[in-house]
Amino acid sequence: QVQVVESGGGTVQPGGSLRLSCAASGRTLSSYAVGWFRQAPGKEREFVASISRSGTYIDYAESVKGRFTISRDNAEATVYLQMNSLKPEDTAVYFCAASYDTYSGSSYEYRPTRLWRKYDARGQGTQVTVST
Repeated sequence: QVQVVESGGGTVQPGGSLRLSCAASGRTLSSYAVGWFRQAPGKEREFVASISRSGTYIDYAESVKGRFTISRDNAEATVYLQMNSLKPEDTAVYFCAASYDTYSGSSYEYRPTRLWRKYDARGQGTQVTVST
């Protein structure tokens, strides 16, 4: 079972940028779809972005589309979330999660879900604060 760890969180002013990383240990990440989620204080966890194992399928929440970019480097077993034009409402704990692609090794590719409960391996989260 792969394990994932997030890093790269911090405090930034509105309009600033951060890049989050989701690193894998225990197994290669190349057979997994990866999703980013976030949870703000007093709110439910919400989907942010996802990427399939080869990067064929990429999905973004409407609230971050055009500002956030998800990418992956399978050689480095890392998935990134580049966050630009950050807003105070982006303040949250950000989690990455991995879901094994059962089509791994074939020409088919699993299209990742937006549902947190469908992901097998989940990180502990990294805090992102957007504030003046």
